[in-house]
Amino acid sequence: MTEPVPVIRKLEQALLDDDFAWSLVLTGEDQTDKLATLTGDLRGPVSTTGDGKQITSGFSYWGIGPTIAWANATNDPFYLVMKAGTESFLRHWRKMRPHITKGGFHLVSLGIGTGVKDRTILEDMLRSNPDMYYVPVDMSSEMLRLGTGEPVRTARFPRSQMLPVQLDFSIADNLGELGQMLGRLVGEEPLLYTLTGNTLANFDDDEELLQLITDVLRPQDRLLLEVASTTSLDQETAEAAADEYHQTRAFAEFVTSTLRYNTDLKIDNERVKFIGEVEDEDALLVKILWQNDTDEEIRMGLPDHTEVVLPVGDTIRLYTTRKYSSQRLERLTGACKLVPVEVIESQFRHTRRPSPFGLELLLLKPGAPTAASGGSLADDIWSQ
Repeated sequence: MTEPVPVIRKLEQALLDDDFAWSLVLTGEDQTDKLATLTGDLRGPVSTTGDGKQITSGFSYWGIGPTIAWANATNDPFYLVMKAGTESFLRHWRKMRPHITKGGFHLVSLGIGTGVKDRTILEDMLRSNPDMYYVPVDMSSEMLRLGTGEPVRTARFPRSQMLPVQLDFSIADNLGELGQMLGRLVGEEPLLYTLTGNTLANFDDDEELLQLITDVLRPQDRLLLEVASTTSLDQETAEAAADEYHQTRAFAEFVTSTLRYNTDLKIDNERVKFIGEVEDEDALLVKILWQNDTDEEIRMGLPDHTEVVLPVGDTIRLYTTRKYSSQRLERLTGACKLVPVEVIESQFRHTRRPSPFGLELLLLKPGAPTAASGGSLADDIWSQ
């Protein structure tokens, strides 16, 4: 009697040479739990400052409506952080590339985005390691479908070496399970985790997320981190940061899309507020809120067919983002015991006057600076 062939191996054979647009996704979470979480977050307390009801980071991309809105926003030339990030990434990556391409790394992309940056990385990594695996991870299955198309179509990355994973990586248990699964998948071979597109800045507690990622890094692994940056930390610059996001209608459509598709709230973009402030004296925080600025309460239907009352002045926080100073990045990486291997910084060049805003790309490794590494390696890099 012959042994049964595992279904995944049979499936791989069945899909070979099939040109139908199949996509395989390893689903890690019960989607009803995610809907219950979103519904609970929208029942938060009354707040006039965006600190009650909220849509947390991953839900901004959850579902086909928000995914389409995100894809539209990324093509808006007025969405400057996205535009500058796409244009500068190849230049920045070229300087990071020597640290990775000779190491036999596999790629784990946390928050896949459009897949354009993954494509750039994969083109180089696949040349030096044809047997590598590509593991994009996102809370949104629709984002995985959208983002993985670019590396497969343009970089011709083999589908048989790609494993999209649906998972909310901001949850500690989820990330721990992912790390263990990847360890079993690749053994002792190194992993390059990436968190690009200023994704870190979208989480309420950015240090907590960075620590969760650090906790799954093994000594041989690396983390590629891309963030928006600022060289100025005052209220006027914070308001300029908020205005940067306010000037693109496609971005407003994106940040309101989760409300549009999961509630019956009638969205008027005039009620969407972009608020900039200095956070902890070392970063600029931009909060994007919907606010009931009418003179009467509004009722909002939720996915479980219940209603929540939005009193006059009440808010729903739609999105959070930041621009980091070098001091904040140094503090975050130090607290999480991450050592910079390479740091590349560039400033926006589209304005007539010098802009305080830019982007930083950091390649990090786990472990506090030691006497062997000089202890001043981080200082030397940050001071460049």
